[in-house]
Amino acid sequence: MTEPRIPTIFAPQRRLRRWQRACARQQTAWPAAARYILDDITEDVIERLAFVQHQPARAMVLGDITGALHTALQAQGAVLADAAAIDPEAPWPSSGFDFIAVIGILDAVNDLPGALIHIRNALAPGGLAIASFIGGASLASLRAAMLAAEPERPAARMHPLVDPRAAPQLLQRAGWKDPVVDTHALAVRYSSLATLVGDLRDQGLGSALADAAAPLGRAARQRAEAAFASRADESGKTPETFEIITLTGRRSLAGT
Repeated sequence: MTEPRIPTIFAPQRRLRRWQRACARQQTAWPAAARYILDDITEDVIERLAFVQHQPARAMVLGDITGALHTALQAQGAVLADAAAIDPEAPWPSSGFDFIAVIGILDAVNDLPGALIHIRNALAPGGLAIASFIGGASLASLRAAMLAAEPERPAARMHPLVDPRAAPQLLQRAGWKDPVVDTHALAVRYSSLATLVGDLRDQGLGSALADAAAPLGRAARQRAEAAFASRADESGKTPETFEIITLTGRRSLAGT
C-alpha cells in the first residue's frame, strides 16, 4: 500500500523567510516590534519546566525569535545546540536532547505528524518536548476582514490552522509518551488592521502559503479595513483572539 500523498500547502522557503524577517524586526530594524505572543509562549514553557521539575542539560530550541527562551535556559545551565540546520519536516541532523522546545513554526508545516515524529526521534530516552503554536480558533476578526475584502472570489490568504481536538491523535501517531494538549486564549485589541498585520509579521506569523495570493488592490484593502473597524468595541479598538495550542510529551525510556 502506498503512503498517502501529503498536500503542499506551505512553502518551506516562505516559512524560513518569515522567520528571518521577524528576527530582523525583533533584533535590529524594529526596536518596538510586537512580541506579546512570543513572550506568552516563552513564559509558559518556563513555567511548565518548573512545574515538572525538569532542568535541561542539553537542549534545542526552534523558533525563538526574540532569544528570550535561549537566555532563560542558559541561565539554568543548559547547553543549547545550534538550530540553524534544522528543517522541521526532515530528520534532524543531531539528536540526544533531553529537552526540545518549538515556538511557532509548526503552524506552517505540510506534514505535522512527520514533524512531531522528527522531534520525538531527536529526544534522548526520557527527554521532554514542548511545542506551542496558534490554533484554529485564532484571528476571527482578520478572517472576516479578508472575506469582506474579496466577497465574490476570495483568494487563499489565511493559513489553515490546527484544531486542538485533533492534536491528541497526532501525538499518539507520532509516538509521544505521556502526551498532553493544552490550549489557552490570548486576547488583544487593535486600533487598525495595519497594526494587527504588522504585529503578525513581527512575530513570525505572516503567510507561508505555497500559492501566494497577489496583494490586495486599493478597493479590496479599504473593504478589509472597514470590515475590521466595524468589529471595534466602545473604545474604538477591534478585539482579536489567539488560541495557543501547547503539545507536551516525552520519548519513552526505551528510546522508541
